[in-house]
Amino acid sequence: MKKVSLTGIKPTGDLHIGNYFGAIKPALELAKEYDARYFIADYHALNTMKDPKELNTTIRQVAAGWLASGLDPDKVIFYRQSSIPEVFELTTMLMSFTAKGLMNRAHAYKAAVQENNEKNDDTDAGINMGLFTYPILMAADIIIFDSDIVPVGKDQVQHIEMAQDIAQVINANYGTQILKIPQAGVQEDSAVIPGLDGRKMSKSYNNVIPLFAPEKALRKTIMRITTNSQTVEEPKNPDECQIFQLYKLFTDENEQTSLASVYRAGGMGWGNAKEELFRVVNRCLSPIRERYDAIMADIPALDKILEQGAEKARPIAAATVKRFRKIAGID
Repeated sequence: MKKVSLTGIKPTGDLHIGNYFGAIKPALELAKEYDARYFIADYHALNTMKDPKELNTTIRQVAAGWLASGLDPDKVIFYRQSSIPEVFELTTMLMSFTAKGLMNRAHAYKAAVQENNEKNDDTDAGINMGLFTYPILMAADIIIFDSDIVPVGKDQVQHIEMAQDIAQVINANYGTQILKIPQAGVQEDSAVIPGLDGRKMSKSYNNVIPLFAPEKALRKTIMRITTNSQTVEEPKNPDECQIFQLYKLFTDENEQTSLASVYRAGGMGWGNAKEELFRVVNRCLSPIRERYDAIMADIPALDKILEQGAEKARPIAAATVKRFRKIAGID
């Protein structure tokens, strides 16, 4: 029997190629080796996203983005967090075994407190209980599906460690392994995708290349990539150029070798380099963009996919809660 992997997807706005190569593709690769489950973390998003129309739209955009990028709902379980009420029952049960001190050490909470202190504001100003208990809900997301591995970035490892701590406390209390102890799957060698200005591609830097931008908008965005003052005739080092680093994501070794030789020989201006990048990016993203547009054009069908995923997920979640309730004496 395959081990279980779980990937949480927070609906946080338009996807970009940094998301695609840094998170989506590696996460979808897990389906080849694991019994893979993917969920839209809409209740987590509610902590910061208070506009109902924005949240509703973003949930579907992100779901459509993953489907367009290759997630096959017939081969994995794909659902909305909010469609699994057992998650929230388990969250309440986990809270009974979670020390407040553990939550005090959560990175997000500590960062918010530090920001308030630096502004000489009240320590807990603007901090809601959703943020404070975020790691417990995340632990429930993970534990309820008997997850073996949870792929995360280095900055998210603490959440998996907290889930481990909570599950271990519960198992120790009842003297048996009621809950499976998950492990973090950290990608040590994950590449940093450069943005338009050379820094890591991030919405917070406003330097992203959108994954589903129309062709004209995509070209316009790529033409904004920051370059140096080298002339057309000057030889250029492809290894020090973010245009070439992006180009490598979308091409094979032969294309990379060919363009690198032009770089080093001189004769290619930055405008031409950007046009060549646009060509290969558009070649790759066009079919993904078409699938995305088709999915977003039929929202009822998209919702049905997520509902069917929840129907597959709920019996698994219910079994975990039933097991816990029975041994806790509240069955």
